[in-house]
Amino acid sequence: MNAWNAAESADFRGPLDVTRAATAVLDAQDRIIGWSPAAQRLLGYTPDEIVGQPLESLLPAGSAAAQPLQDTLSGSEAHTVRHRDGRILHMAVTICPLSEVSGSGGGRPARVLVAAELDDHRMWESRQAMLHGLATQSPVGLGIYDTELRLTWANTAYVREIGLAADEFLGVRADELYPDGEFVTEGYPRTLDAVMHQVLETGEPILDLHFVGQQPSDPGPDHVWSCSYYRLQDAHGRVLGVCEDAFDISGRYQAQRRLNLLVEAGARIGTTLDMTRTAREITEVVVPDFASMATVDLLRSVLHGGEPESADGTLPALVRAATRTAEHAPDGPPAGPHRIEYPPGSLQYRSLSSGGMVREEGTMVVPLRAGGTLLGLVTFVRGAPSGFDKEEIELADELVIRTAVCLDNARRFAREHTAALTLQRTLLPQHLPDQSAVDQAYRYLPSDDRAGVGGDWFDVIGLSGTRVGLVVGDVVGHGLQAAATMGRLRTTVRALARLDLSPDELLSRLDDLVGQTAEEQAAVVGMDAGPDDVATGVTCLYAVYDPVSRRCTMARAGHLPPAVVDAEGGLYFPDLPAGPPLGLGGLPFESLEIELPAGSLIALFTNGLVEGRDRDVDEGLEILGRVLSDHRRPLDELCIHVLAELLPDGPAVDDSALLLVRTRELDARQVAAWELPAEPAAVGKARELATGQLREWDLEELSYTTELVVSELVTNAVRHAAGPLHLRLLRDRTLLTEVSDTGHTSPHLRHSASDDEGGRGLFIVAQLVQRWGTRYTPYGKTIWTEQAFPPHYPGAPRPAG
Repeated sequence: MNAWNAAESADFRGPLDVTRAATAVLDAQDRIIGWSPAAQRLLGYTPDEIVGQPLESLLPAGSAAAQPLQDTLSGSEAHTVRHRDGRILHMAVTICPLSEVSGSGGGRPARVLVAAELDDHRMWESRQAMLHGLATQSPVGLGIYDTELRLTWANTAYVREIGLAADEFLGVRADELYPDGEFVTEGYPRTLDAVMHQVLETGEPILDLHFVGQQPSDPGPDHVWSCSYYRLQDAHGRVLGVCEDAFDISGRYQAQRRLNLLVEAGARIGTTLDMTRTAREITEVVVPDFASMATVDLLRSVLHGGEPESADGTLPALVRAATRTAEHAPDGPPAGPHRIEYPPGSLQYRSLSSGGMVREEGTMVVPLRAGGTLLGLVTFVRGAPSGFDKEEIELADELVIRTAVCLDNARRFAREHTAALTLQRTLLPQHLPDQSAVDQAYRYLPSDDRAGVGGDWFDVIGLSGTRVGLVVGDVVGHGLQAAATMGRLRTTVRALARLDLSPDELLSRLDDLVGQTAEEQAAVVGMDAGPDDVATGVTCLYAVYDPVSRRCTMARAGHLPPAVVDAEGGLYFPDLPAGPPLGLGGLPFESLEIELPAGSLIALFTNGLVEGRDRDVDEGLEILGRVLSDHRRPLDELCIHVLAELLPDGPAVDDSALLLVRTRELDARQVAAWELPAEPAAVGKARELATGQLREWDLEELSYTTELVVSELVTNAVRHAAGPLHLRLLRDRTLLTEVSDTGHTSPHLRHSASDDEGGRGLFIVAQLVQRWGTRYTPYGKTIWTEQAFPPHYPGAPRPAG
């Protein structure tokens, strides 16, 4: 293998070349008459020792090759030769006659014998065979260009690749053979001329550049060649030109492009659960690399999240969800889905009718199917009528299958999202009735489609004594479970609020309920409720406002405090104890009571309103405060302004709830209150005071019932409680009668037996009034009743404030 070192590899002279081989001159009798220095080095004989000796003296005794060499020897032959030191050498020998020899006279040169070591000769013959194979049998095209970049030689594969006879293109420049071709490998010149000049100038070879062009003899579809270039120079370093080797890798290149397209499709199709976006994504992937135009048509029912239409003999209605062309790539937002109809005989009509793929020249229609159910059609179109080969048909089928899976996932999500949104909207207040205590306005924005429906809620609850309960809450998570949990909690809060519980007590009871729900869920799945359990990720704020005292009592469970703007425009966030989120248990909730002058603004909200991906809570609260400072605006207008500032791009990743209320004060003419001693005489006094007030309010028709109510309630207070009693009448939307005492025992409605001496009064009261109930205070309890006004009574005037 030493003969294959770099120096030897560059010299293509053979071992039998007369300039380097062992040479002997023979006369007509095969007597040696000339001996070269190379022969002396190879066989060890000096000219003095060998000249004049017969040739056979160099051959071993008895060798069959020791016969005289004939003039007819046309090629090299293998011979065994004896070295001067007695070694036997295997030689390749050839004979070249010098001239015609007349007679048999000796001493005249007749032949030249050339010899070399047999192994060297055989190695040289292998190299010659290799060169012959490169020229005639190699699949790699080889071409030699001179320094002017004109093609001077090409092997058989190169000629076959060009497709022309050699005399038609030899002498032609490279860029004339492939005028429209270009290199597509990044980091290198684009043209053949530039690449070859770079190799000529630098001497640095360039390997494996991908060249895209058309065959000179067959313009049409593009081919891709892997090309390499290196400079040619002679033994003295003179530059002769450039050698190009090229191999057609169109099949491999197209296979790699198809693989890349599948990889790109996996990364770009189905990035969202939006069906129209998914439809656009497949068109963006295939145009222009796979098709010059692509359209996606979906069944109308599928686009709306419904089940695919069942086959009933008619073709389903289609909606164009996406379209893209190579010439007109959309610059702005895509057009919305619109109905599309295909005439009988069209490829799409035939595909819908047969349920399979339909092809014709440069158009292919592939049905979108998921689980055997038809979702729509994808149409691929090519500008040239070259059509789609087998591999491209399989690629289109794979792309459509992937898209169908993503579309079906999006359809199922859309269906669940619609169901959750419907449930959520059903569970949220459809209409908040007017309250005497406050003016109100609200907004609710479900989260965007990526996150799904959440569990935020709000409510305004009318309470006894013209008071109002304000509540806002947030259930962590999204989907049906969050919406259902929100509905249960909202219903529970309304039920607890009607018991006239204080805010801290209401949250304590709600906390117990949420904790029990978490334990029940853990029991179902057989494990402890984790931190991501929807039942333990609930925050809530509950406040009660009394328009008579203008006092607001509030408590919160892990929720953001409300924003308060007083009548003068001063903004503050009450220093309300945070309390733990609901469901954790073990920690108490604390209430805070503040006084709110009439006209004060209270904003209750969830964190989705003030917190975002690019904004923290503090920044959101600052923006909210700045908007609310313009508190004299109408509440609806103020809601719109808040959303425009905090959610300028519409719904965010979390639900957003906002409840704005402006406090009112009950007019003093609508309230009558007295303090009475806890003694029997107070009963008559109470009746007298109540009837007198009703005459003043023109409500004499209610005197009889009111006297009975006051008598029963005051009598019970005198009998079962101690300390002073308080009687209060409120004229609002109904007539409210309240009796307060220092006791904490609650009266119970019951049926009295025929022999009972008492117990019938409260039962009779309950039959006469519209509603009644009990609420507790830190100082005792209040029993209240409501009576509807007579039909002809104009009703109480609107409260001032």
